[in-house]
Amino acid sequence: MPFSTLGLRDTIVNALHEVGYSQPTPIQQQTIPVILKGKNLLAAAQTGTGKTASFVLPILERLADTEIQRAKRIRALILTPTRELAVQVHANVVQYAKHLPLTSIAIYGGVDEKPQKQALIDGVDILVATPGRLLDLYTQRAVHFDEVEVLVLDEADRMLDMGFIEDINKIIDKLPSERQSLLFSATLSNQVRALAKTAIKRPVEISVIADRDSAPKIEQWLTTVDKDKKSALLSHLIKTEEWNQALIFIETKQGAAKLVSQLEKRDIAAECIHSGRSQPVREQILADFKSGNIKYLVATGIAARGIDIDDLSRVVNYDLPYPADDYIHRIGRTGRAGAAGVAISFVSNDDFKNLCMIESRLGHLIERKEIAGFEPSKPIPISVLNFIPKNRQHKSTSATDRPTLSLGKSKTASADFRKTKPSKASTTPKGNKPNPWNI
Repeated sequence: MPFSTLGLRDTIVNALHEVGYSQPTPIQQQTIPVILKGKNLLAAAQTGTGKTASFVLPILERLADTEIQRAKRIRALILTPTRELAVQVHANVVQYAKHLPLTSIAIYGGVDEKPQKQALIDGVDILVATPGRLLDLYTQRAVHFDEVEVLVLDEADRMLDMGFIEDINKIIDKLPSERQSLLFSATLSNQVRALAKTAIKRPVEISVIADRDSAPKIEQWLTTVDKDKKSALLSHLIKTEEWNQALIFIETKQGAAKLVSQLEKRDIAAECIHSGRSQPVREQILADFKSGNIKYLVATGIAARGIDIDDLSRVVNYDLPYPADDYIHRIGRTGRAGAAGVAISFVSNDDFKNLCMIESRLGHLIERKEIAGFEPSKPIPISVLNFIPKNRQHKSTSATDRPTLSLGKSKTASADFRKTKPSKASTTPKGNKPNPWNI
């Protein structure tokens, strides 16, 4: 199915061909016709499935024939959780709209607000923004919302995770009631559905689960290692496996800076991005990483949904993330656009709880590989995907019961994990969420 069959004008289709897009993805096929009809939408699809084009393309089609009428006004508002994602979404808008007379900007914190205010003076067709900076500019009367025709909440689950619900509600309260509202999310949690009830009137709901053929081709494996040997293990793998590039996720900005220093002492040049670095520095580092000038990038989770590189070959979870869905978002940075990718996780004793939750979320165990010389001092147990604590074993469980993992710190719980072996029939936990990528 070509893009032209979706109802998009030739100038948009030509721009898509110029950036190498030949056919729409499943989420694009289902959502673009709905949005073009002016309907509200609640959509769920996994990372890397083309959600950005799903809402940007029909917005361009809607706005292409008219112009902004008044100063400091906007016609389409796209809210994103992070600066990096705002930059990435705006870059896509510019690509897709290259043959259209539409204006767009991205505004976010961490940079001087004066250029952003100046860019808003004449009015902008499409504004991509993070909630905090947008509210700051609104209170300064640098932007008005009375001409907004379309609202997009992009990566809604991540915005809620980051605590933006109050800012989002303030913005929604100031928008025209007669508008088209679109919410896109990797997951449709209870919190996301609650937001949708207040932000979207009678939405069409679309949820796309990637099939085996269209799923990202990501090889996953983990290796167990003591926490104090993780940096040495990373250096060992980079050198012995001759990694050409790697995105390395770590939990804290202090840890990111320390790891870069440790790698440099072993003659491995790396850089890091985290919330403590200025926005211009972060943008330059990301640009250098995408161009290949930087081979190894250490990043906190803030960058998980802001890095979009078609041929990124490798993601490393130096620290396992929490919650489990963040694991899927992180590894989704590789294996994009049909390319193959590898996701490697370092697991120490204090990561075991997170590992159990991640494997339960996936519905299968992640392959383990032992690296000679880096075996942990204490063996790390195998997760039991359908483990039920003793205090619940006497209760009957229905097909809809979600299995509960015993993740407490007690020695008894750990012993139960070690002595119970998973059967082949228990590789998919009863009642668990479907695994969208079969990975």
